[in-house]
Amino acid sequence: MNRNIARLVVAAALALPLFAAAQAPVKIYSIVELSGGGATAGTNFDNGLKLAFKEINAAGGILGRKVDVISVDTQSNPGIAKALTQKAVDDSAYVVMGPVFSGSIIVSMDETKKAEIPNFTGGEAASITQKGNPYVFRTSFTQDTAMPKVAKYLKNNVKAKSVALMWINNDFGKGGRDSMTKALEAQGIKVAADISTDPGQVDYSGPVLKAKQANADALFVYLNEEESARALRELKKQGYDKPIIGETTLTGQKVIELAGDAANGAIAHVGLTADAPQPAIKAFDDKFQKEYKYKSDHNGMKGYSAAYVVKAITEKNKKFDSKEFAKALHGAKILVKDYPGVLLDVTFDNNGDLDRESFLVKVVGGKQVVTDTLPPAGSK
Repeated sequence: MNRNIARLVVAAALALPLFAAAQAPVKIYSIVELSGGGATAGTNFDNGLKLAFKEINAAGGILGRKVDVISVDTQSNPGIAKALTQKAVDDSAYVVMGPVFSGSIIVSMDETKKAEIPNFTGGEAASITQKGNPYVFRTSFTQDTAMPKVAKYLKNNVKAKSVALMWINNDFGKGGRDSMTKALEAQGIKVAADISTDPGQVDYSGPVLKAKQANADALFVYLNEEESARALRELKKQGYDKPIIGETTLTGQKVIELAGDAANGAIAHVGLTADAPQPAIKAFDDKFQKEYKYKSDHNGMKGYSAAYVVKAITEKNKKFDSKEFAKALHGAKILVKDYPGVLLDVTFDNNGDLDRESFLVKVVGGKQVVTDTLPPAGSK
């Protein structure tokens, strides 16, 4: 009898570490730009992510386990991003979120690939998912998906026959410039000026003068948030009077705040906007503003929705397995009716690129106004 009791005690002792591991918080690393040139994007992404997991934890976590979000600052430096990603790998992260900037994720994602850990990014550079990495997933459209929508708008709505391009000379900007050039060519639109600018550039008088001298039918602006605001202010100062069109970063909330009146009239194709009419997005907007006392931009929505993608796929798998998570997400479709936190019905292809509805917005009176909802690129 005593021997049997002793066996039970030993078995219980051996099982305790396994039980503790099963109940320990799940580690999600948020490796984002909390300072430096990407601070606006990274901070919003991180706040959206933390808000979502706060809700998820309050509702019982994922498969009964709480999620521990560990936020670290890349300082908008690709080398630091790479080192922090290795730290996340060493700390047995279940999923890595970020970086947001294309230049950083391109450098850091090899670390999560080697460790077979899923890695979400807000980066839009087309090359990110063209490298055959089965562990990288987007929270935004690839440039090759977004730019054709913008080119069609320029042709069909603006009736543009020529367009000037103003872009930022980094991985994000170069990828966007290349994708947009191809999309314009496909629509028979001429590139009247190809204007490169530097990351962190303060003086936009020269680039704007080049845009004016090009005398194109419209200007396409593809810069980071702070640079977009500077460009808009200079365009207004120099009296630029042609349509100003861009992508998500041209009309973000931070851009509107920094540019002031100069942002009014700017038009952009956006994958996500807190001003969209969908009930799930309206609910997110209310919760984000209550939590952080300011309005989220698209980056906050990306972080928030990505957290609910993690919940959906993990619950589908019924276990925490990073490698199986990546397999399950390829080809997956997650519906708002099942997981309202994903904000819009979303699908992921075999490259890790997503597809969902998107929007055209115009800045009116200092606010984004949705002028049209565009169907997923893959819809018929």
